[in-house]
Amino acid sequence: MVSVGFICEGDTERIIIESGSFKLLLASINLQFIKAINATGNGNLLPKNIIEFTRILSEYGTEKIIILTDLDKDACIISTKRRVDSDSDYITVVAVKSIEAWFLADSITLSSILKEKFTYEFPEEAPQPRDVLNQLFLKKTGRGIGPSKPVFAQKMINHGFSVENAAAHNNCRSATYFFNKLKSLA
Repeated sequence: MVSVGFICEGDTERIIIESGSFKLLLASINLQFIKAINATGNGNLLPKNIIEFTRILSEYGTEKIIILTDLDKDACIISTKRRVDSDSDYITVVAVKSIEAWFLADSITLSSILKEKFTYEFPEEAPQPRDVLNQLFLKKTGRGIGPSKPVFAQKMINHGFSVENAAAHNNCRSATYFFNKLKSLA
């Protein structure tokens, strides 16, 4: 079994990575979760900080390190990877536009929450996926998603969100890339 550690841009990514369902997914593809480090913002995902994060993960015995960050306002994935990468000892995965696009891509979980069949055709093309989710929840449930990203992320996890569901969406290539990259490490 290959041991993996994660450096997460923020709380939302960390909540997904530390969830029981994600750890089960890892185990099912012969990967062992070791630890997730919260960088507390993409401004902290710079080579000088990543060196310390990777050192910590290495001390825990991590064989493979994955950085999970958002595209945010960067022009393209390559720009984000250039900003983050300090060496090739780890894998950088960039969620397009933000990790909340993966929530939009999980049609199974959103259909369950909204109590009707739901599909968002192009989750990575939403300018602000979090705003789309808020408007969707306001319209369908009469309540928005609230101001707290971590609370909403935990709600999605509690209702069944999975990376595997997001990766199955035809138009959520960053989630698919992440899932396929995980499978290739085993």
